[in-house]
Order: sequence, then structure tokens, then C-alpha cells
Amino acid sequence: MDAISIAEIREQFRAAQETTLPSLLEKYGTDQRAGVQALCRSAQGKLASLEKERRRVASMRAFERGAAGDYLTTGFLCGIDEAGRGPLAGPVAAGACILPPDHDLLYVNDSKKLTAQKREELYEAITGEAVSWAVALVDPAEIDRINILQATFEAMRQAVARLDPAPEVLVIDAVRIPGMHLPQVPVIKGDAKCLSVAAASILAKVTRDRLMLEEDRKYPEYGFAANKGYGSADHIAALKKYGPCPIHRRSFIGNFTGGGEGAPGTEDRRSVGSAWEIRAAGYLQSRGVRILEHSFRSRQGEIDLIGTDAEDTLLFIEVKYRKNDRYGTAAEAVTEEKQRTISEVSDFYRYIHHIGDGQRMRYDVVAIEDGDISWIRNAFPYRGRHAHGN
Repeated sequence: MDAISIAEIREQFRAAQETTLPSLLEKYGTDQRAGVQALCRSAQGKLASLEKERRRVASMRAFERGAAGDYLTTGFLCGIDEAGRGPLAGPVAAGACILPPDHDLLYVNDSKKLTAQKREELYEAITGEAVSWAVALVDPAEIDRINILQATFEAMRQAVARLDPAPEVLVIDAVRIPGMHLPQVPVIKGDAKCLSVAAASILAKVTRDRLMLEEDRKYPEYGFAANKGYGSADHIAALKKYGPCPIHRRSFIGNFTGGGEGAPGTEDRRSVGSAWEIRAAGYLQSRGVRILEHSFRSRQGEIDLIGTDAEDTLLFIEVKYRKNDRYGTAAEAVTEEKQRTISEVSDFYRYIHHIGDGQRMRYDVVAIEDGDISWIRNAFPYRGRHAHGN
């Protein structure tokens, strides 16, 4: 056995495919040299990881097909997801993807859990394997005209319309798309649970990120290559210094006209509020919150931000700013009447998105006081008409 060097054996393991690793383990498993034993342990770990990944993918595939239930007979299941709801600039993107039932794609996951390099690799793999796929974009001007939620729905409708062959059922991350005649199955955190939805999220994310890299070359002062249009501190500072560029969403940023350090500037009251909401959204995103809505409105009133955290808790968030505590803290400004309004608006949000009572929810406050930000979790209880004792 010692006639062959460890370097030669290492090269054999390096060049081996998954299917040939077991034969190498059998061949060299009894070699007592420490270097060879280390190579064998590494190969065993690789095989164990591959088997774990296969089980994860099989579980995601089974979950989504189970969720589709009776809707899926002999046709195709289409996963749908979006990218770019929360940024201050650039389009919103929606991906639609039909994967073959017998595909062997591995490592497909929620795009936010993957590195940029891995997303690019998987984009090529998915587009090569998919029965049909499409990505649609809705530009900032349309987002401003019809609002981000309706723009996202429009991008999703466009993506589905481009599929050939057409799907039999749609599995979607969290929402139900108005104006579609196909059966729809909304799944909270669908991009982490359903394989086709995860694939769609990668397609949407990579497409949008590539576009924002192009926009960075046109408007380098905003740092789009790094922030992809999200409200990072550097991006907001650039907005204050230069004002918006053609791809900024005016409905998200208000009218930045410059101002003192840490302040939104000389905008009107609504724009000031929007600016602090943007800052709060960036703060929450940096701590793992996925922002679903900015300034969600109903007849009952408005909720500043709606999002989900890493534990799938649905967050209804009020943003309050105080320059000082002369008139009380920011959190104290969320009166019981305001809490009741937020609770009733949250009822409407849950109704239109078909979110049941089993969904975990929380009412939080982000307080911005003298430039400092604090996140108050469970700031107040639900006070809507369905509250106990009401």
C-alpha cells in the first residue's frame, strides 16, 4: 500500500466524483498512514453532507407537493417569489419556476441564506434544469403609481404569463396574487420550505442584483453595487447629499433636500416620517427582519412597517421619532388609541393575505430618540375588536 504516495492518493480523492468516492474509501480505508486516514475522514464527511442535503431537498419537494394537495394532478407546479420589495431604489422582481419532478438539483434554498457566488451558480443550474422559468420586473415609476404590494403582484402575474408550458398550480411565498385564475397555495416562508419557491427566489434575486450592478455604473454615488438599493447608512447619506436619481422610488424616500447630520432634512411632515421609517427598516433588516410592507394603509389607518423575523413571527411595527424626551419617550407616544388602530389594520392585512389565527404575531415599536435607535419587542398587546374582553 505504501508504494503509492499520500500526494497521489490526495489527487485521486480530489478528482473523484461522488459516485467513485466509496470505492476509494474501500481501497484506502485500511491504510494506516495518518495522512491517508485524514483523506478518508474528509471523504466520509463529504458523503454524509451530500446525503443530508439530498434528504433536505427531498423534504422540500415533498412539502410543496403536499401543500399543493388536490390541485396538482398530472400538470406542473410553479413556485413564485419576489426580490426587492424593501429597497429605496430599483425595480421589484418576481421569479416563476417550474422544476421537473425528477430533477437532481442540490443546495437550492432561500436566496437570502446563500452567498452571491452560490446564487449565481444555482441560477445557471436552475435555468438549465427548469421545465419553464421567467423573471418579470416592475420599475420604480410604476411602484410609485400603484404601491409596492400591487407592483409585486403585477410582476408575479407577468412572470407566470411568460411560462410555457403553463403551470397547473402556483405555490407562493406568503401571499395570494389577485387576478389569477390558477389555484394558489400561499406558504409563509415558502422560500425556505418549498423547493420551487426557493428556485424562484434565486432567479428573482440574481436578476435584480445584476441589474443593480448595471445601475451602479450609471449612478456610482449611491453604492448600488453593495446595497442593491436598500436603505444602508451610506445610501441614505448619499440621498441627502445628492438627492434621488431616476431609479429611486419617490414613494419610499420622500423629498430629500438635505439637512443636518442624522436628520431627514427640511421635508414636509409626511416625508420626515417616511425618512425615519426608511432608517428603521434598514436597522431591522440588518438584524434579520424581512420587510414586507412600508406604510401599509387601510380604511382603519396605517402601519409603518410589516415584516417577519427569523422565527417566522409576523411583526407589525410602529416607528416613532423624538428629538428629545421633553414630551415623553417615543414609545410612550404610541397611545392605546393608536395601538387599537394598528391592531385593526393588522386584522385587515391578515384578511387580505389569508393569514390564519395560528400565525405567530407581535406588535413592536422602533423608537428613534436623539438619533439613537431602539427596538422594543412586544411593545403592546393586540387591542383590536377580537381582543379578549372586547
